[in-house]
Amino acid sequence: MPASTSDIALDTLDATKKEDDLLEDKGEKREIGGEAVWTLSTAKPGNGVEQLRDNNTETYWQSDGPQPHLVNIQFHKKVSIQEICIYCDFKHDESYTPSKISIRAGTHFHDLQEVKEVTLEEPTGWLSVPLSRRDLSHDNADPDHV
Repeated sequence: MPASTSDIALDTLDATKKEDDLLEDKGEKREIGGEAVWTLSTAKPGNGVEQLRDNNTETYWQSDGPQPHLVNIQFHKKVSIQEICIYCDFKHDESYTPSKISIRAGTHFHDLQEVKEVTLEEPTGWLSVPLSRRDLSHDNADPDHV
């Protein structure tokens, strides 16, 4: 039986580009998810990238295959990511809600290294995963491919 993930909305990817260091110094962020190419390891028809990114918490990505379930976000040039925000609704999804999220970065898909792992217990609402430069300072862990 295929596993599925329901109501995961990775709607907001807050970050600044390296040339926008002035914004970072002021503590300001901007959404840059639209500047990336998003792919999914698997998705049921009608529950793919479009629903994941549509800013509607009533629509969602639903996987249609074995774990792990992956969201691949690839930028065309290096970016400095400050925070990833993810919407989950345990009350609605129960066993389909993720219990662990692994964030990986690299220069391409084959050199991704984990930079942060987050364990979730019955998450509900928007979850913020802050990323520091130290998180992304591993060899080959350039944040142009998350």
